Amino acid sequence: MKITFLLTWGDEMGGTEQAAYTQATHLVPRHQVEILSVFKTRPEPFFPTDERVAVRYLVDRTAKPERPVRDSGLSAQECEKLAGLPSSLVNPKWEATFDALSDIEMRRALSTLDTDVVISTSPALMSAMADLVPSRVVTVHQEHRPSQLRGATGEPLMLRAPEVDAVVVLTERTQQWFEESLGAAAPRLDTIANAIPEGFRPRSSLTSKTIVMPRRLVPDKQVDHAIQAFAGALADHPDWRLRIFGSGPQRSRLRLQIEGLGLHDSVQLMGPSQNMTEEWAKAAFTVLPSQDGEAFPLVLLEAFAAGVPAISYDIVTGPAEIIRHGVDGLLVPPQDIEALTAAMSRLMDDQELLCSYGAAALEGSSRFAADVIVGRWEALLTELVEKRDSPDRLADRADRVARRIIHGGAGRFHQTVSADRTSPSTGDQRAREVVINAANRRLTRSGGRLAEVRDDLLAPDVLLRNFETATGTLASHGIPYVVLRANDGVQRRRVAVDARYTEKVCAALAEDHRGSAVYAELLKPVTHAPGVVLAERLDQVGEMRVLRVFRPVTTTSRTLRFGPAYGCDIEFWAREQLPDAEAGAEPAGEYLAPLRPTGIGARLPSLESDAVLAIGEAEHPTLAPFGKRLVGDITFPVDAVYTWVDDSDPAWRERRVKRLTDLGRPAGEGGDAAARYRNRDELRYSLRSLAMFAPWVRRVYLVTDDQVPDWLDTANLDIRVVSHREIFDDPSCLPTFNSHSIESRLHRIDGLSEHFLYLNDDVFFGRPITARSFFQSNGASHFFWSPTTVPVGEVSEEDEGYFAAAKNNRRLLEDEFGVTVSNSFLHAPHPLRRSVLEAVEKAFPEAVARTAASPVRSWQDISMVSSLHHHFGYLTGEAVPGTIRCAYIDVGTYARHPELTRLLSIRGHDVFCLGESPDAEVPAEEQARVVKAFLRAYFPVKSPYER
Repeated sequence: MKITFLLTWGDEMGGTEQAAYTQATHLVPRHQVEILSVFKTRPEPFFPTDERVAVRYLVDRTAKPERPVRDSGLSAQECEKLAGLPSSLVNPKWEATFDALSDIEMRRALSTLDTDVVISTSPALMSAMADLVPSRVVTVHQEHRPSQLRGATGEPLMLRAPEVDAVVVLTERTQQWFEESLGAAAPRLDTIANAIPEGFRPRSSLTSKTIVMPRRLVPDKQVDHAIQAFAGALADHPDWRLRIFGSGPQRSRLRLQIEGLGLHDSVQLMGPSQNMTEEWAKAAFTVLPSQDGEAFPLVLLEAFAAGVPAISYDIVTGPAEIIRHGVDGLLVPPQDIEALTAAMSRLMDDQELLCSYGAAALEGSSRFAADVIVGRWEALLTELVEKRDSPDRLADRADRVARRIIHGGAGRFHQTVSADRTSPSTGDQRAREVVINAANRRLTRSGGRLAEVRDDLLAPDVLLRNFETATGTLASHGIPYVVLRANDGVQRRRVAVDARYTEKVCAALAEDHRGSAVYAELLKPVTHAPGVVLAERLDQVGEMRVLRVFRPVTTTSRTLRFGPAYGCDIEFWAREQLPDAEAGAEPAGEYLAPLRPTGIGARLPSLESDAVLAIGEAEHPTLAPFGKRLVGDITFPVDAVYTWVDDSDPAWRERRVKRLTDLGRPAGEGGDAAARYRNRDELRYSLRSLAMFAPWVRRVYLVTDDQVPDWLDTANLDIRVVSHREIFDDPSCLPTFNSHSIESRLHRIDGLSEHFLYLNDDVFFGRPITARSFFQSNGASHFFWSPTTVPVGEVSEEDEGYFAAAKNNRRLLEDEFGVTVSNSFLHAPHPLRRSVLEAVEKAFPEAVARTAASPVRSWQDISMVSSLHHHFGYLTGEAVPGTIRCAYIDVGTYARHPELTRLLSIRGHDVFCLGESPDAEVPAEEQARVVKAFLRAYFPVKSPYER
């Protein structure tokens, strides 16, 4: 068959390019194979090409200006103008290198492609392939990165994957993510690893005391970690060398690091090499310290083919599929430079172990031999080509596209599952999970392991359940433990156990949870690979410093998953050896924290309980200091206040029209844009986010114009609806349709705590967060600066309502304090204090009264709770700057919708806001569909505030 590989730039030095050339070389003995590169960027390709593989280009970027490779009548000026225009075929956020000239050449070449199969190698090219390639050509996308972590470049995967015949990924973990995220919209999915590149590979003798690292010198490769770790190991191994091959923008920075550490005689930046086979023959081992982003690193295959073992961070995908920990290399926890140093030292110290690993690496490389990998590719492509004329093929594709629209959400938002960052189950553990699942059909596979399907558990419920699972085993087996407390803002529970009981704890957990979907993540393991194991296998893992015990839970939608981040940490604390202790004596010093300090430090004099701590409905042993109020503890109540309006309510709309008519103003005046009042049921989901991730909130006050959501459980004493009539002492101010006016009276809510959060209903908590993110333990509130600044100049009637209020605030503060403010604040929950708001009202009575009396937004308003409170509090010593990870998504802009997909899959923001600009390009009905689909996926569990 004829096979075409589609590359963006086939001349460059990269894993994608190398993999494509390797596959082409392996396939060409039995098939007609070509490389079609959109751009020519070098006089000669970096990787050597088999002469039987045809290579052709569409746009020549070695010419100035760039021009088509084909014979073309376009002048240099015309080519230059086209190259300066953006691509309409490929969104620049997916891949910025494409332009109008490449669009023309791709349309010409791909729409007339004479081939049986075309294989795209990036999501952007997959989208172009889906648009342009003739329907009879089989379309396959080969994904070269961990798709679940791609960000903006991965948007086409969810949007266009249903339109191709197959998607091939490098790891089973990524395939599972596609299966869960696309559901019935998924095309044929398969996992096929990269093959070892062709060529003679002399075996290393492993005697050179040289570490070889081929790496691009870019931030995500974290070459600096390897240099720092090597510096730590070098003191005991001064005759070793680290040779780094590659180029990139970080070369100068790394050179400075090397000089700063005094390693100029031991670390060499060699530049790129096209003779790496010779360099591997001189290597003792290699190191891979990358961040998440390595899908299936070819560098490890090359090393193994030369019998060179490897040390790597155990990142989401890639290394763990190649390295067999303790057999042909070592895996260490991601970002743990100390562990990386220890692993290097271990191989430097033990020549016998090094040689053992090297022999196993050479043997293990046969798993990725060309005949094995090519056989799988040939089987897949043959099957697809045989079915290409089936009448069902295009019909099935149309059905997949329809299901994507139904399942995936709306517009450019697509519903995806969370990206789990721990290694999935493989081998014997995977086989054991099949048996456990067969005996318990309430379990499902999600995120690479078994999980219980529950739609009724909030994050606090899961945290408590995992804590009770861990401590229940300890108590039932008579293993003493104490509950720890920390000041790090993490809600996950921690218990300390004397390290002498490590083996007993593991045996107890294995016994109690045999046949159950209970897992433990190994933190700082000594012999076992880092990662997650079934609790029943803990008696086989050896020594470690911490066990994170958890019972995985996923919702029916699969869009919310509770994994190890919600587990309970069992920490094994060991005594310190005193300096004057006799040789061989038992350690008798203080207990040392195995991983991180507690709220009273990293040392404890004893682990014998002398106090109790109430958690859930039970009391648990702890140490007396943990039963006291620590200096960082927030013990005062914190409430939450929402302002809400339902613009679809006929009675409210009638009141608004009448009010504006009485004022002699049309309904659209006063800054009262429809977007300000639009109700998309956001309140329901904002309350879900609060219950899920901020359970420390005491009570919720919902301030409305006598409106009550029909789904609200008004019998719940933890939420109270507050009418505007309760907080306005002057009836003539009502009804009001001015948020500034309503906000100027929030501190008058009866029963409201001194400290409270103010939220609009379009603001959401995105992950577990504590009150310490919003208040200090001494009572001071935080505020969150925004990069947006208040425009200079005095306020005028032409100013938009937000900036008009900010300018008025600025004038008040200048007059009162003699300082000028310029910053705005993030669209986040606003931490507020009643006493500060009362002080603001006392300091500026006329401005506050004028704002309260304005029934619609006015250019004379002030903004009390979202701005003035923070500045006033800062200038009077009652508020301080804080930090929070916040996202603002304008759902009225099409280009921002893919960010919703990333928010959902990564879940890496503390809070986020779904706003809408007044001049939105997305129709209101479409916005509503997108918002509803996103919020249902992000917050699928009902809150206690719902009926």
